Amino acid sequence: MNQSQPSKDPLHGKTLEMIVTQLVDHYGWEDLGKIIRINCFNDNPSIQSSLKFLRKTPWARKKVETLYIDSISQ
Repeated sequence: MNQSQPSKDPLHGKTLEMIVTQLVDHYGWEDLGKIIRINCFNDNPSIQSSLKFLRKTPWARKKVETLYIDSISQ
């Protein structure tokens, strides 16, 4: 019998909105914009504008996901 085990992927079950919200809560927009230098974090930032950009831009999304993983494993 094969029992399902919890995923070891730290992003499992996390939406992009949850990830961005937690990063903003942890770092704030200003520091987040300094860590990941993309306009959606520096120029009139909002969760919705960031999500729109990150969903269309794989390299930026990867940076956000990597920062999230680093921040929760500290």
